[in-house]
Amino acid sequence: MNTPEELLELIEPYLDELALTPELGELEPSMRYAVAGGGKRVRPLLCLATAEAAGAEPEAALPAAAALELVHNFSLVHDDLPALDNDEVRRGRPSTWAEFGEGVGILAGDALLAEALRLALTYPTPDVARELVQATLGMIGGQYLDITGGEADLASLHRLKTGRLFAASIACALWVAEVPEREQAPWRAFADDVGLLFQIVDDILDEDGYLLERGAEGARALADETAERAQARLGEVAADTSVLSEIVAGLAARTS
Repeated sequence: MNTPEELLELIEPYLDELALTPELGELEPSMRYAVAGGGKRVRPLLCLATAEAAGAEPEAALPAAAALELVHNFSLVHDDLPALDNDEVRRGRPSTWAEFGEGVGILAGDALLAEALRLALTYPTPDVARELVQATLGMIGGQYLDITGGEADLASLHRLKTGRLFAASIACALWVAEVPEREQAPWRAFADDVGLLFQIVDDILDEDGYLLERGAEGARALADETAERAQARLGEVAADTSVLSEIVAGLAARTS
């Protein structure tokens, strides 16, 4: 089994060398700028680790892992736009629209999403693309609730806005590894808990969301409970999930 660090070493070169559609022309630099912004690559890491645990070579899951990261970055590029969060800085440098202009930022996000779907459709099964599309639609629905103040509790909002793409990180890998649908339930339950864990810890670090709702001690307790539940879910899977367990522990303990 590859360590998380070894899996990350597969992801970065693949993203760096990913051939984009030639018709995009001079839009390509803005897209690569968005993807190369120093993200944690948690979603593609989970995808590769799940695929390997489920019996596939991690390299087989690289297109799916890259697609997940492109969708994630599409969401960040659009979230930063003046019409939404109006953020001029992302990960310590100008956001994509601030660097290249608002119009280019919109198109770069659009193109990242389209490239993600192109990658997902390279698999013989349509299920990888289906999972990615469903996750993206859920994420967009969550963002809509966020900006409009729609009636939704915090858990429901985050289940859409954050959780759906985490769930797809696991689900896409299961289809790559040809895990029968009847055997996927414990994996998918694990995916739901991982997405929730990531969001809770994010809120603790950002002093937002669950921290405001439950207080520092309550949010930390919820994170610990969710991490324990995620680890227990892995125990229900008939596979070597030690690398996924290590990733969960890292997510629970992260400080940035």
